[in-house]
Amino acid sequence: MSSKPLLVLCTAAMLLVAGIAGATWLVTTRTGASAAVVPPAVAVGGPFTLTAADGATVTDQSYRGKWLLIYFGYTFCPDACPTALTNISAALQQLGPLADRVQPLFITVDPHRDTPKVMADYVKAFDHRIVGLTGSTAAIEAVTKEYGVYVAPQKSEGSDDYLVDHSSFIYLMNPDGKFVATLSGAATGAQLAARLETLLSQTS
Repeated sequence: MSSKPLLVLCTAAMLLVAGIAGATWLVTTRTGASAAVVPPAVAVGGPFTLTAADGATVTDQSYRGKWLLIYFGYTFCPDACPTALTNISAALQQLGPLADRVQPLFITVDPHRDTPKVMADYVKAFDHRIVGLTGSTAAIEAVTKEYGVYVAPQKSEGSDDYLVDHSSFIYLMNPDGKFVATLSGAATGAQLAARLETLLSQTS
């Protein structure tokens, strides 16, 4: 075989592998099944400026010193978001006093409908320790890009009744704001607590 056909075949094989890897990364909440590992070379996280439920402006610096569990979703989410927030709440309860070193953040991917008041009413139904954050469309687009979140609103023109497809992962950040791991949005409270207990036991 000449070198040119061989090169074409090798290139096609590489593209196929890359496509398969990409497919494991982009998982939407329509099925509720999401479990993937972020490739090590992918940078996750970064600065953000958002609005808390009380209208206060917060940034990523506001949470330094805490282990962060960051979940992206929206209040009209039918399944994945309630599941993830319920499990985060269960993890906090299982951690007991150690939970004081953890701050869960629920960041909306639907700022049009998720106002600060809507976010406040929503998160308190799960756990008062979960902080709901919203912001302008530009601010939300910026933070979802920083974390590599897949977002695809399924809007009908002129209607406020729509779903938003989005990836379902819990992003674990250390007290310095550095990315540690992505956990499945379907991870149980016990699984989340076990991972956090291990990390918290290794740090003061």
